[in-house]
Amino acid sequence: MDSFIGTLGVIALLLGVGGALGLALPGRLSIRWLLVAAGLVLLNDLMLTSAYGLLPRLPAGSSWNWQGKILALAATLAIAALPAFSWRRSGLTLAQAPGSLKTALPVTGLYFGLFLVLALVFPNEPASLETIAFQLTMPGLEEEPYYRGVLLLALGQAFTGRVRFLGVEWGLGAILSCALFGLAHAFGFSHGQFSFDPLTMALTALPSLIAVWLVLKTRSVLLPVLMHNFGNAVTLLI
Repeated sequence: MDSFIGTLGVIALLLGVGGALGLALPGRLSIRWLLVAAGLVLLNDLMLTSAYGLLPRLPAGSSWNWQGKILALAATLAIAALPAFSWRRSGLTLAQAPGSLKTALPVTGLYFGLFLVLALVFPNEPASLETIAFQLTMPGLEEEPYYRGVLLLALGQAFTGRVRFLGVEWGLGAILSCALFGLAHAFGFSHGQFSFDPLTMALTALPSLIAVWLVLKTRSVLLPVLMHNFGNAVTLLI
C-alpha cells in the first residue's frame, strides 16, 4: 500500500507541476497524452511490485526483484507494440540515426571511463553471482525502454514545445522524464508520510539527462541500456 500511495504522489506531481508548466510555456499541451504518461507511471509500479504483492514472488528466495522487473519490461514492450507508440518511435530498435554515432559514441565512452575510474577508486565488497547477473541485465533492460522509451515518447507528445540544445530538440517532456526517474529513486511513502532525498534525486535525475540526450540523438535506447548496466555492474566486477 505504501508503494501505491507513493506512486499516486508522483502522479499528482506530474499532473500538477507538468500541467502548470505545460500551460505556461510555449507549445501545445495535450492533456490526453499527459494522462497516458500518468497511466504508464501507475502501470510500471503495478508490475514492479507484482500487483502490489498480490502475485507470489518468484523465484522463491531470490535477493532481487527479477519477477517485478520482467513483468515491467513485458508491459513496456506491450505498450511499445501499440500503433500509437510503435517500437521504432519508442526507440526500441538497434538501428541508430544516421550520423549520430559520431558524437554519441565519444559521450558513451566518457561515461564508461568515468564509472570505470569510480570503480577503481571506490571498490565494492565481493558480490554474489545473482547480484552480478541482475545488475548486468535488469536495470538497463527494464528502466531504459520504459523511461527513455515509451514514457519519453508519451511526454514528448504531451508537450510539443522544443528548444534546440547540444544538437538535439529538447522538450519539457524530456526534462520531466528525468525528473520522474529521479523521483522513482528519491521519493516515497512510508510510516504515514512522504519522504524525499534531494541527494538521491540529483544523483539519478541529472545523469539521466545523458541517457535522454543519447536517445534524442540516436533514436534508440541501445546505448543507454549498455551504459546503465555497465554503471551498475562495473563496481561489482573490479
